[in-house]
Amino acid sequence: MKDTDIMSADASSAPSSTLASVPVRLSDYTPPAYGVEQVDLVFRLDPARTVVQSRLHVIRQPGTPEGAVFHLDGEALELLSLRIDGREVGAEEYHLTRHGLDISGLPAESVLEIDTAIAPEQNTELSGLYVSQGAFFTQCEAEGFRRITYFPDRPDVMARYTTTIVAPRTVPVLLSNGNPVDAGEAEGGLHWAKWEDPHPKPCYLFALVAGDLAAVRDSFVTRSGRRVALAIWVREGDQDRCAHAMDSLKRSMRWDEDVFGLEYDLDVFNIAAVSDFNMGAMENKGLNVFNTKYVLARPDTATDSDYQGIETVIAHEYFHNWTGNRVTCRDWFQLTLKEGLTVFRDQEFSADMGSRAVKRISDVRTLRAAQFREDAGPLAHPVRPETYIKIDNFYTATVYQKGAELVRMIRTLIGREKFRQGMDLYFQRHDNHAVTLEDFAAAMQDASGIDLSLFRRWYGQAGTPVLRITDEYDASAHRYVLHVTQYTPPTPGQEEKQPLLIPIAVGLLDETGAALSFRLEGEEKAHSDTRILRLEQETQSFVFHDVARAPQPSLLRDFSAPVKLADTPADRLRFLAAYDSDPFVRWDSGQQYATQKLLQQVAASRDGAAPSLDEGIMESVAASIARAPEDPALAAEAMALPAETTLADAMEVVDVEGIHAVRRTARAAIGQHLRAALRAGYEAWSTGDVTALDGRAMGGRAFRNACLGYLAAADDGKAGEGVTLAWKQFQANRCMTDVLAALSVLADTDVPEREQALVLFYDRWRGDALVLDKWFAIQAMSSRPDALEQVRRLISHPEFDWRNPNRVRAVLTSFASGNQVRFHDASGAGYAFLADAILHLDGINGQIAARMTAPLGAWRRQDQARAEMMQAQLRRIAARPNLSGNVREIVDRSLR
Repeated sequence: MKDTDIMSADASSAPSSTLASVPVRLSDYTPPAYGVEQVDLVFRLDPARTVVQSRLHVIRQPGTPEGAVFHLDGEALELLSLRIDGREVGAEEYHLTRHGLDISGLPAESVLEIDTAIAPEQNTELSGLYVSQGAFFTQCEAEGFRRITYFPDRPDVMARYTTTIVAPRTVPVLLSNGNPVDAGEAEGGLHWAKWEDPHPKPCYLFALVAGDLAAVRDSFVTRSGRRVALAIWVREGDQDRCAHAMDSLKRSMRWDEDVFGLEYDLDVFNIAAVSDFNMGAMENKGLNVFNTKYVLARPDTATDSDYQGIETVIAHEYFHNWTGNRVTCRDWFQLTLKEGLTVFRDQEFSADMGSRAVKRISDVRTLRAAQFREDAGPLAHPVRPETYIKIDNFYTATVYQKGAELVRMIRTLIGREKFRQGMDLYFQRHDNHAVTLEDFAAAMQDASGIDLSLFRRWYGQAGTPVLRITDEYDASAHRYVLHVTQYTPPTPGQEEKQPLLIPIAVGLLDETGAALSFRLEGEEKAHSDTRILRLEQETQSFVFHDVARAPQPSLLRDFSAPVKLADTPADRLRFLAAYDSDPFVRWDSGQQYATQKLLQQVAASRDGAAPSLDEGIMESVAASIARAPEDPALAAEAMALPAETTLADAMEVVDVEGIHAVRRTARAAIGQHLRAALRAGYEAWSTGDVTALDGRAMGGRAFRNACLGYLAAADDGKAGEGVTLAWKQFQANRCMTDVLAALSVLADTDVPEREQALVLFYDRWRGDALVLDKWFAIQAMSSRPDALEQVRRLISHPEFDWRNPNRVRAVLTSFASGNQVRFHDASGAGYAFLADAILHLDGINGQIAARMTAPLGAWRRQDQARAEMMQAQLRRIAARPNLSGNVREIVDRSLR
């Protein structure tokens, strides 16, 4: 869509996504010249031409001189009329620009009325107001409200809103923020509804949903006794897939009251699900808009991972009601203030709902796979970036996952009780305000009395710190010393790094794995539990007294800081993987040990040596299988080999084929040598209620399918016991978790059952978009040599839709990020395919196209031939005229 389709002729003929191409800098922040106290909106909905009437109560801010320009952002709008205090504004009194509307000479207080027209059905960017399957939805974060009406689209302009929606009776459901206050009939077969939000909010939290939707209803009684009406709005026929989402919502509401003392503050809470959505969900005040992926679930349509994802995202968006809505960001550079903090809160909620150890392992695995990789590449940026062109490009793992780790470190440093007091103080000071990271840190520091000034460096410094640790033990003095050095590699724009405050959780173990008691220097008595070391300098030593025997140090317990441990000896890793009482360290040590040994095999294979499996890896998997009855979910995590991408991240120059071959050989060897134990484990967990969603039931399914994967690996893609079991499991159709695990195994084989299973799955689920996304993704991730050919067929499939982000991600992200060996094929065909797809997608949805571009930016760690081909594709994308600002920024940063 071009702006000239719906914009005034004097605005711009450039694509809408290129309008904001000037860098925005944190150092340039100034408070708004004008505030808006009240916003009254009237929407006259029509898919082709919706008219929006906006009435703004505008107040010139103290210190703003008379005659100052009032800038209102606007994009893809047709200006119909403009009035100040009821008077039509002459053309000489305003200036329509590429970026919006400038008005000069406003009085100290005025009422500004603006009428605009927009075309929702043409809005393929899915930002602002758009149409999906005949219904209207909005997405205003980060800068979508400017595609609805002219407004100062910045988070520090907070106002109270009323919204009146007028629509035909064929659009029966009319929803917006806040509480419903009135409704009625209008002439011409129309009806209307009015909503009022009593809480001031920035415009990015505005929401409107209208369409022929069905509601699943429930209620929640707050701790103060108020009854809140709950509703999840979905397409007719999807009501039976909302129970888990509703249960997750009620659990989230109760948990936030119990853990943080935070009560919901409106009479209603609505969730609306839409299949066309750029993100996972959006926390709009009182009206959350969700991707259907994070709402709809039944055992026959959703995997255990889907159920867990729904619980997490429902909680995340609900928790934003306070961390993001009631207290919001002053500017977009503070994005982690709401996202990192709320990720931390949803992680804690999920840990309390299930296995805390497994949840922590899962979160760290995600952090390393996404954020550590981001830190190591051209898109590295601080948790609080200093500049951006398109803020959409900074909804990243660094802002979300690393931001959550920073909150967790603060809690570790000041303690749980003081952390809760800090949160209370934060809300007390800043409720209904737009604030900064400094405000959050100050609340934590003031509540705890602990100086966090050094800790604040984390927010402005990119990169993943690396810790190198040596130790020494004096048996005669019973004295043990840890020498720790921290180093953060250079990142784009930050060559020099400063030391950070890093909390290191440590315990000491004897030769049997039992905890040793010790007394840290400065402590009066000895302890045997975990202690927190405060690393503050580039090099620092920590002295332990009263240590009876030479210890094995257990470091970074519960992953106390987002750092890397370098050069840990293999024998120590093997010991910790077998004996450490900390579940995270036990799992992580096994992963690090396996990574070391597998990479040694990769190096040896380049010298012509035949791959062979390390005895320690085999023993670790065998031990995990044996421990499955105690905790099957933890066993499933522990028996998994490091992913190919994890192994690649540990190499200076990635050996794509070597990693794939060695890991495949290792899995086959494990399957062959441990066949009896794997088969017994598989059979032991073959019964039970497939609808049960408790941690043990889900863990049992995860362990069973891990066993199946190894048994199939032993077949090496040919007919055998594992493939036979997978085919039987697929046909049994017990639940989607088992069906999809079996289909994933079969999709990687060269047996007749493969095609049969794919056809059967498609025929069974062709009417269900979310399930069909899984069918697309499994084929895109297949490591078969014909994977790229298959992916080309998938994007030509009648069910593939470039306008649907879920379907695009199912194919492109699964291939480019989840299929290392085929995306990085030595021919470069995978790179050319992705570049073609990005260029096509950019004309439809620049945000999604930009997110597809990141894999090409990883060229620095590929061999020279691959690096040159990846750069060539980036330059080809960059040469496209009128490239969106979203893609332009990612490409430019990737080529630096």
